[in-house]
Amino acid sequence: MTREEQLVLCKQCTNRKMDLQQGLVCTLTNEHANFENECSNFSADPEVELTNIQTEVDENGEVIIHLTEEQVEKLRMEQNLAMAIIAGSFVGIVGAILWGMITVATNYQIGYMALAIGAGVGFSMRYTGKGMDQVFGISGGIIAILSCVLGNFFSIIGYVANAEGLTLMQTLVMFDYSLTLDVMMETFSVMDILFYGIAGYEGYKFAFRKITEEQLAEL
Repeated sequence: MTREEQLVLCKQCTNRKMDLQQGLVCTLTNEHANFENECSNFSADPEVELTNIQTEVDENGEVIIHLTEEQVEKLRMEQNLAMAIIAGSFVGIVGAILWGMITVATNYQIGYMALAIGAGVGFSMRYTGKGMDQVFGISGGIIAILSCVLGNFFSIIGYVANAEGLTLMQTLVMFDYSLTLDVMMETFSVMDILFYGIAGYEGYKFAFRKITEEQLAEL
């Protein structure tokens, strides 16, 4: 029997369970079905006719779960783009401030801070926004990159403050912002492109919600 044919029976068996890594498996073996024609352990579930969560197996043996339009729309109703952007921006600003402080304190620009910012922005947007639409990923990527740029700017402000014997607030007020682009370009390096790119990718990738086993069961 093919995997699809086995799933027809498994979806109606009380011994089934959904594994997020493997898909639908048997509770008796914790593995995919391996029977031919019929399963000796099959126990019909009288409360379930046939689950409307459709699955298929790709060429690599990975289980792909397909949701109906109604199920997708139900999940989409839980989306909150405004909250996701607020949370992502807050985490991005905090990360930028920490980046600036660490850079000034160590006198060394730690590029890996960009990776932390990208992941932080993405995950915060995921948990607050529950996003499924493309706009969540795009927003996460943009916020992550802008936060990295802001982190570099805060580093410059910190260096200027130390050199002039000023506080950070005084430096922010007195700074000639018409020189911002020139100063940023002066301190820019090729590695910044790499780290910004990775941060943007993380902000995009992690901004989308992940559907849990419990949520699948509810659907």
